[in-house]
Amino acid sequence: MKKIAYLILIFVFLIGFCCLILKKDQGFDKTRPKSNDTALGITKEFYTYKNITINGVDYLQTSAPIGKFGSSLTTSIMGEPKTFNPYNSNDATSSELSEIMYDGLVFTNPYTGTIEPKLAKSVKVMDDKKTYIVELRKGIKWSDGVELTADDVCFTYNTVIFGGFGDGSTRDVMLIDGKVPIVEKIDKYTVKFITPKPFAPFLRNLSASIVPKHVFKKATDKGKNYFLTFQGIDTKPSDIVYLGPFRLSEYLQAQRVVFDRNPDYYIINTNNQKLPYLNKWIILITGDMNNDTLKFESGATDVLSINGSLFDRYRELKKYADFELYNLGPSNNTTFVVFNLNNRKNKEGKYYVNPIKQAWFQDRNFRSAIDWAIDRDDLILNVFSGLAEPLYSAEPVGSLFLNNKVALGHKKDLDKARELLTKSGFYNKNGVLYDNKGNKVEFELLTNAGNTQREAMGVSIKQDLEALGIKVNFKPIEFNSLINRIVNQADYDSVIIALTSNINEPNAGYNVWTPNGALHMFNKRTPNDEKINTPSYPFELELEQIFKKGALELDFEKRKAIYDKYQEIVAYENPMVYLCAPLNISAVRKKIKNINPSRFGGLLHNISELYIDKEK
Repeated sequence: MKKIAYLILIFVFLIGFCCLILKKDQGFDKTRPKSNDTALGITKEFYTYKNITINGVDYLQTSAPIGKFGSSLTTSIMGEPKTFNPYNSNDATSSELSEIMYDGLVFTNPYTGTIEPKLAKSVKVMDDKKTYIVELRKGIKWSDGVELTADDVCFTYNTVIFGGFGDGSTRDVMLIDGKVPIVEKIDKYTVKFITPKPFAPFLRNLSASIVPKHVFKKATDKGKNYFLTFQGIDTKPSDIVYLGPFRLSEYLQAQRVVFDRNPDYYIINTNNQKLPYLNKWIILITGDMNNDTLKFESGATDVLSINGSLFDRYRELKKYADFELYNLGPSNNTTFVVFNLNNRKNKEGKYYVNPIKQAWFQDRNFRSAIDWAIDRDDLILNVFSGLAEPLYSAEPVGSLFLNNKVALGHKKDLDKARELLTKSGFYNKNGVLYDNKGNKVEFELLTNAGNTQREAMGVSIKQDLEALGIKVNFKPIEFNSLINRIVNQADYDSVIIALTSNINEPNAGYNVWTPNGALHMFNKRTPNDEKINTPSYPFELELEQIFKKGALELDFEKRKAIYDKYQEIVAYENPMVYLCAPLNISAVRKKIKNINPSRFGGLLHNISELYIDKEK
């Protein structure tokens, strides 16, 4: 699918980017073979994948070194899952856990960024650039012994995704001029997709989790309200029919989630043995970063994401300990302060946001003043110990579509911030900021409790805004409550939060930037709105048109110019004020083998290939 020029662009970008990020030795693992990504601690061992048919079953074979079967891996998460249904998850924890048990038709090659078949044996793009013929692997079975067929694929797309069941994010990013693709069964193992127009992101969207029709249809038949409860956290693990490398075997609230090996997974090694190597994947629920660290240092977990304040300590410990450090460069997540611009009433006639605060948040000068007042250099130094990059763009630092002019940003400038506030009638009296109607400027800033980095960022931002006379009531709250207030209730003033971005495809953010998107958090439409189709802000409508246009453009350079414009609009309007991108640094036990981190896949992208060498 990708042109040669596109691949060259990817690697040229990464080479230059790697050299830019780390200019001195930071103590990362030098014992592993390296490529031009040495600054990131990324290996040159690009494992390849090919189709192998054995006794009528179409397997996917990896070239990764042969490992040892048995043992378990223990990692951690901070938040509690809300569901094990991949189509009900709207938080990172639920998505990560539910998708362990399900695979998509394709996957993004973690080393090249290109798209390759997974549950699909092949994907053919026809000459019209609108028709896709997907041939499924034969002989692949769900955990209950039922074979995967075209019926599962058609049901997943036509009923679950396009039918609007669960979280609508997947459907949002596949809309083309308001229409969804046609999905038709050709035969038992072949599916045809037809898009209304040539659609650049389409192939990557075929990575959506395929679910078993014979199980999920019982839920969709009962309606959307029932589906929202289907396969929730109270589901018996034995009742979940899965197809991924691991199956859920245990969930104990506030303690752990345990996954057992799928003995009949379709990925095999070069000895034609079925993967994964690991018998178990244990994920401890730590609740916060401090507990995360304690678990790792006590030996209870095998992997730790290291924040900046701990880096020097772990670089020193590494000399004597049983772990290595890996740095994948700036995070692909975008961390920001989002303001609630919602000016609607709910069905009870109550505004989501106090009308006095509405006037502030809807004022571009006010939002821009906040942007100019935040000291990102201070955040990077004091919160991340210098191990982060400033972030000014809606695209992550590593995005192939990054607008380099927007990414340059600006330094903190309180004089500029005061000038913007004065233009909108705000004035300072005795160190307190008032609006043009004499109201003191005071609002609430939320984030998720337990994330010590975001908590520290909140304290820093509170202090920055005090210099303008703004009183910020900073309040960390439980993560699931925070998500509910943002996504379902539109009940907040401002929030520090992050979104996971796709550095290969900006259209993944369609549901963030279009008015009716599931993650359009700065002006979220909710089912409880008095009038669901109230007018949008002009820049919202402009962003919607840009994303529609960008998705239909197949030429990379032309697409980039389109997405450059969206970043300029967001940087000008500031519905979200971007903060910084911490370096993605992890400590990993030496006993874990086949670790092969990449910019596109992350640290544990090849979980089925990992194994434990007990001698280490």
